[in-house]
Amino acid sequence: MNKIISKRILNESTFQMEIEAPEIAARAKTGQFVVLRVDEHGERIPLTVTDQNQDTGTVSIIFQAVGVSTMKLAALDSGDSIVDFVGPLGLPTPIPADAKRICIVGGGLGCAVAYPQAKSCKQAGLDVDMIAGFRTRDLVILEEEMQAATDRLFITTDDGSYGEHGFVTTKLEALIAEGEQYDLVIAIGPTVMMKFLCILTAQFNLPTIVSLNPIMIDGTGLCGCCRVTVDGVTRFACVDGPDFDGHLVDFDELMARNAFYMQQEAEAIEAYQQHVCKLTGEVR
Repeated sequence: MNKIISKRILNESTFQMEIEAPEIAARAKTGQFVVLRVDEHGERIPLTVTDQNQDTGTVSIIFQAVGVSTMKLAALDSGDSIVDFVGPLGLPTPIPADAKRICIVGGGLGCAVAYPQAKSCKQAGLDVDMIAGFRTRDLVILEEEMQAATDRLFITTDDGSYGEHGFVTTKLEALIAEGEQYDLVIAIGPTVMMKFLCILTAQFNLPTIVSLNPIMIDGTGLCGCCRVTVDGVTRFACVDGPDFDGHLVDFDELMARNAFYMQQEAEAIEAYQQHVCKLTGEVR
């Protein structure tokens, strides 16, 4: 059992939790993740380690309450415990030794992964720009943290309600057109966003690392559910990734695989919500 030390509401559906996990806090590297189960009947879900504190023995995770498991997690509070919390899993993000200027691009909840990437690169002495994209102002998260972890932060919104109006790809293309020269782009966000960003960076021969989040169960490479095709070869995101060369990823296959269980997920959410007390939030 791992105790929830604190809980922070980032927006109406996104939460940050600090979890007691001293062994993970001592070993986790940027880009690695944990697999957790809320209770003994819950499914296993992967979440990136957003931050860690070796002194307190805690790690932070950020998640969006969009499925049954994350809804159950969001219903917990400080002092509650999570039954399973395993990690660190996956490989740390590979940053080329000759990279000096990096642009990190986060889309929506992907900024929860992009932020520690920016923080790590900045601490390593690299010049870090970051583009953080959201659908609308109300969904913006971690602005102060991202600002502190970068040399320049650019926020975009699809509807123009905050920051610059447009997509992250539009902003990156504009920066390149203005003469900005990056050694590497790191992109984390919706699969379709990463696909089109990689199409853009390929035009400029700009190396691009993407962090993939396919369907995942055990997190150890045994089940094969997280398989992705990279350069025509099957890889497992949990042990070979989650970071890959974005120019080699078969994004269309990944999007198709991630959509396999959309109907079952919708049915599970409907069944779960029918058993939630509207007064107390407890599951009946």
